[in-house]
Amino acid sequence: MGSAKRWIDRMTNSEFDKGVFLSVLTLLSRVLMSAIFIWAGFGKLTAAAATTAYFSKIGLPVPSLVLVLSVAVELGGGILMLVGLFTRPAAIVLGLWCIATAIIGHSDFGDRNMQIHFMKNLTMAGGFAYVMLLGAGSFSFDSVFAKRREFGLA
Repeated sequence: MGSAKRWIDRMTNSEFDKGVFLSVLTLLSRVLMSAIFIWAGFGKLTAAAATTAYFSKIGLPVPSLVLVLSVAVELGGGILMLVGLFTRPAAIVLGLWCIATAIIGHSDFGDRNMQIHFMKNLTMAGGFAYVMLLGAGSFSFDSVFAKRREFGLA
């Protein structure tokens, strides 16, 4: 019972959040969260005609403009999240994107697959809310630039 109490104390102690563990975990989280967006954005970019046709099929206005927006948000936002640059703004954009795409693209609740994608998008939006609150962590360009500003090197 003593080791369980020590573990609980350590997990609920804010000092635990200040070490290398948090930095590694935030890096891993950014890698995992960015992967789906980089992959999807690159896929849209390399299959632009098919993506534009799909956007037209589901009734989106100006499908070619939606394609450009999708690639910018998904590929661009995913890369920013991966490297930890402008992480908080990227998290806000990607979180709102997840909510918007859940509503626009995954709201056919008669289809079980769409229900799953809808909930996945909402879950990712919640994850991005955490990123927005916690930031990118030490292993990020945001951290490098913050340290440069702190020491007057920027």
